[in-house]
Amino acid sequence: MPVAAQEPVTSIATASDRNTLLTSLATRPNLVCLLLLVTTILVYSRVKENAFIDWDDTGYIVHNPAVHAGLKWKTVVWAFTTTQQANWHPLTWLSHALDCQLFDLNPAGHHYVNLLLHTINVVLLFLVLRAATGFQGRSLIVAALFALHPINVESVVWASERKNVLSMLFFLLALAAYQKYARQPGVIRYLILCLAFVLGLLAKPQIITLPFLLLLWDYWPLRRMHISQSFPNSRAPNPHCYWFLLVEKFPLLIFSLLSAIITMKAQSAGGAVLEDVRFSLRLGNAIVSYVRYIQKAVWPVNLSPLYQHPGHLLAWWQVIASGCLLVLVTVIALAAKRQPYLRVGWFWFLGTLVPMIGLVQAGGQALADRYAYLPFLGLFIMAAWAVAEWAEKRRISYRVLAASTVAVLVGFSALTYRQIGYWHDGVSLWSRALQIEKRNHTAENNLAYALEGQGRVEEAMIHFRNAERINPRHGVAPLNIGIYERQHGHPREAIEEFQKILQVNADPGVRMSAYSNLGNVYCDLRDYVHAKESYEAALGINPDNPYARLGLGLLAERAGDPYQAADDYAVMVKVQPNDVGYLLLARALQKAGRTAEAQAAHSQAEKLSGNFSQAQQTAANMSLS
Repeated sequence: MPVAAQEPVTSIATASDRNTLLTSLATRPNLVCLLLLVTTILVYSRVKENAFIDWDDTGYIVHNPAVHAGLKWKTVVWAFTTTQQANWHPLTWLSHALDCQLFDLNPAGHHYVNLLLHTINVVLLFLVLRAATGFQGRSLIVAALFALHPINVESVVWASERKNVLSMLFFLLALAAYQKYARQPGVIRYLILCLAFVLGLLAKPQIITLPFLLLLWDYWPLRRMHISQSFPNSRAPNPHCYWFLLVEKFPLLIFSLLSAIITMKAQSAGGAVLEDVRFSLRLGNAIVSYVRYIQKAVWPVNLSPLYQHPGHLLAWWQVIASGCLLVLVTVIALAAKRQPYLRVGWFWFLGTLVPMIGLVQAGGQALADRYAYLPFLGLFIMAAWAVAEWAEKRRISYRVLAASTVAVLVGFSALTYRQIGYWHDGVSLWSRALQIEKRNHTAENNLAYALEGQGRVEEAMIHFRNAERINPRHGVAPLNIGIYERQHGHPREAIEEFQKILQVNADPGVRMSAYSNLGNVYCDLRDYVHAKESYEAALGINPDNPYARLGLGLLAERAGDPYQAADDYAVMVKVQPNDVGYLLLARALQKAGRTAEAQAAHSQAEKLSGNFSQAQQTAANMSLS
């Protein structure tokens, strides 16, 4: 007997209500899929108006020449070997490259692909739940909550979060493959499961907990465990012992372990792992964050792109209260033996958040909306099944329950539609973040970047200075203030800002930028000795830093050493290929008597340039007297 048929396909309707339109929808999967598809697209329709956000979108898409190249073999090699953005997710890189090949840098195309993937995930979720549980109405509600809940806006409308929606696609395909394997085990079906899982990990390692989720799925709804025979009306064929099911997941656990190792190495190499936050603070924040996620599931208002980590300001009474609440819900879930969905949903939520809850602190956030994309499925399952059973026991009218459900979904849809608008551009996004949390130094800094990108430099400086005032040890704001002072003819003030960074900030990337910019200021002052020392200090942190290489190349040209200048420029254009860089390389090669190489560099500059005469003028002006 197929596992999918272990319970009758039914809804919570009473006999007199079964001819309603909603009941008809709940018993016709094709109509349900169409309804979910249309509703999701309508609610997210305004995403076409959104721009790229100067917060990861630049590194992932806008200023990434490897992605701009499209789907070529060199792009594939790069995608599988790079840990850029402190991650290893080659499939995500390739999807961005395909987008650039199809839509160039038109943000609407990139956003529509994210929306398409989210919509497919919504439909897949409904079909997977329906097949596993036999309940169509409840599966519809879970899929609708997943489609329309405002917490998922960040994952869908932020172009850089392609990795979230893409990995979820393969996660759901893996879940569907596992259900087929559970009904009729076989090597081919298991290999399909493994393939889907590996592809999901190549998109984002957030689905690393899949083997453990499959054990929950064995418990309910598939009921493959011996202990599940205590469920009422259990019809699961050939239940297995726990150890058999665990061994069955062993190959998947190997993939999870490998993914975890690679991810930790990539994040450590990229400077994303923060080691200056004590484990006690990380643990306390994790406990509080679990409860904050639950709060956002029930009352999704004041959603922000960044919730700052409280650090030592974390109140321990919050940790204790949150811990007691988590223990209480866990006890209730374990005690509800006749409601297995409560155990599965609750441990799904707790377990899938473990890699992202901050026990290993990657980034400065306390929690993030995008991290809820997979874990909230557990809460949605708990809510849909619990409310349905409660209504059945109390003989609540189907029309009343349906109307109440639609009202909740309409409310979520309205909040989602509004939340999408906040992601229109960087200015609107970070202005909203500051409305939610006024003393958010990262939001101040990012708003300043966005204003600077719109040419509103004076307004940007106000927010850079706000960021520095809120957190003087945060090096990015002084860095931008220093650049501003240099551009406005205040070199001494600029040097003061850059040196301030070097005194208080240990972040390698920030220090490297400070040294490079310090070298530029010393060049302006014709203090070439200190300029060279600054550039070399930047290269001591990263030998491929293109800005330091540019500065050293100009210094070498001034000193009459075109050979060294050519070497520095060659490294620069390898890391950051552009027309001006190749023209500088051509100039140095020509001076060194390497005419053929100079001509090749000149030709490459012409290929890359959108305005070659402007590039020539810029390169000609770049010299040190």
